[in-house]
Amino acid sequence: MEQTDANQSSEEIVAGSHKETQRDDKLLARQVARYLMQNPEFFVDRMDLLETIKLPRENGKTVSLMTHQTNLLRERNIEMRQRLDQLLHNARDNDQLFFNSRRLILALLEAQDIGEATDALYSSFANDFNVEFTNLTLFGPLPSARSLGQVQTSSHAGAETAIGGILRNGRPVCGALRPGEKEFLFGESWQDVASAAVVPLGNQLGVLAVGSSDPQYYRSSLGTLFLSYIGEVLERLLPSLMGR
Repeated sequence: MEQTDANQSSEEIVAGSHKETQRDDKLLARQVARYLMQNPEFFVDRMDLLETIKLPRENGKTVSLMTHQTNLLRERNIEMRQRLDQLLHNARDNDQLFFNSRRLILALLEAQDIGEATDALYSSFANDFNVEFTNLTLFGPLPSARSLGQVQTSSHAGAETAIGGILRNGRPVCGALRPGEKEFLFGESWQDVASAAVVPLGNQLGVLAVGSSDPQYYRSSLGTLFLSYIGEVLERLLPSLMGR
């Protein structure tokens, strides 16, 4: 019995000594960290010490501080180059968007009737902006059918029946549409349209719609700034063409 107590006492002493050593190590580590924070110039005249410092890596190995800094600088350099490439890519995209938008606006301004305006719109959307399906629907009264070109016409009452929710919303709509809405907007191609963006034109003039066979292309979160911009241009341009 006495031998058992002696063994337990010995184990407790070893465990206590180990805990005390751990506390001392933590205290020493905090003191060293505090000292280095208060004296950031400590290694200026002790560069040789930096080469002896080892840092752990994710794979379990250790590397010198100098190697770690070199790797870190290399990674940051790669990241900065990627950011710069992305900025240049965005700048080129913006330049192309401006060029295509400018060409479209000039073509719309030069149109002599609704048919020419619609042809310019459809051609630009298809060739410059890679839009699969485009539809411009105008509400009557409209000029002779010969000058309407590819534009679709509808009475306002008929549009209310088919896409009343979109019209009453008054704001651009993106995402999946109901079958009846797609059929009204895209005619014979409606079954090929999996997602769409729709912009009601002001003053009950009509509605501009674009569609894609990709169900994710026109998501509900997709910005409609450009389409709204073209819609505003049409709102100002079309009434004068209707009067010709």
